[in-house]
Amino acid sequence: MTIRKLALMLAIACVALVPGCARADATKQTTVGFYLDTVITLTAYVEDVGVLNEALQFCGACEQLLSRTIEGSDVWRIYHAEGNPVEVSPDTLEILQTARQVSELSGGAFDVTIAPVSTMWDFTSGAKVVPDAEALAEAAARIDYRRVEIDGSSVTLPEGMMIDLGGIAKGYIADKVKRHLMDEGVESAILSFGGNIVAIGQKPDGSPWKVGIQDIDAPTGEYMLVAQNFGGSTVTSGIYERGFELDGTYYHHILDPGTGWPVQNELASVTIFSDSSMWGDALATSAFALGTEEGLRLIEGLEGIEAVFIARDRSVTYTSGAQEYMLE
Repeated sequence: MTIRKLALMLAIACVALVPGCARADATKQTTVGFYLDTVITLTAYVEDVGVLNEALQFCGACEQLLSRTIEGSDVWRIYHAEGNPVEVSPDTLEILQTARQVSELSGGAFDVTIAPVSTMWDFTSGAKVVPDAEALAEAAARIDYRRVEIDGSSVTLPEGMMIDLGGIAKGYIADKVKRHLMDEGVESAILSFGGNIVAIGQKPDGSPWKVGIQDIDAPTGEYMLVAQNFGGSTVTSGIYERGFELDGTYYHHILDPGTGWPVQNELASVTIFSDSSMWGDALATSAFALGTEEGLRLIEGLEGIEAVFIARDRSVTYTSGAQEYMLE
């Protein structure tokens, strides 16, 4: 099922498709929406903003399909099936299959069945509540990506387990939006999905896009490093995104699937450079959870993917090809 067909099935209002334009003198157009708990900003050099508005509708359609909390979504139906097989869309299948690959590559550092523990944490309301340790351990025992069964177009999840695609869905949607815009003739665009930045081509003048990597000790929008994007994906995952401090301990949203507690290592953020934002999304979480040494080993073993690791002490470690993306 294509994203366009899905949008129609869900009766989401669509703006009439307007062909894109990639001429250097095309107008810089921007549209903004809020989906998947993220502000999405799409900027492209096109004749009419309609093509960007339609792309936002695709984001809404994907949210209806992939959200854990929206009744009737694929993820919601899998959880509420009480262990029975559920027919899902090709989009959901692709995400789950990729998630399994990343889980296997990372030794389980990335796991979409993290939901039993992620739902116990609240990093956004300001409540600063730490879950009961015994209850958290019990929930963590129900995390195991290997128990997600995929048979053709059906998915089966044991009763009591739960899927959360928050660590990979934004990247998948970013890739789909990019492909849609390219199909409509857009040749120059920068798409922001929170921590996921995806580019189409380069700027009209031929120069690469600049992407700031957040300063780990400064307010949002202040950058520690600046990277270049030549038409691919730049994804950053960091402890500063969501979290709270309580009794001298900082609790953040990147959770250890083995324990259910926030990952405690030397890292503050990881940035992944790749062609696929879906892979970049999942790998940023994986590499962070593994720590600098093991995360570096993981990324170095993958062709065409580079990373920047920023430690809490502000030291920076690059994979062998990452410097090519950095501005001095």
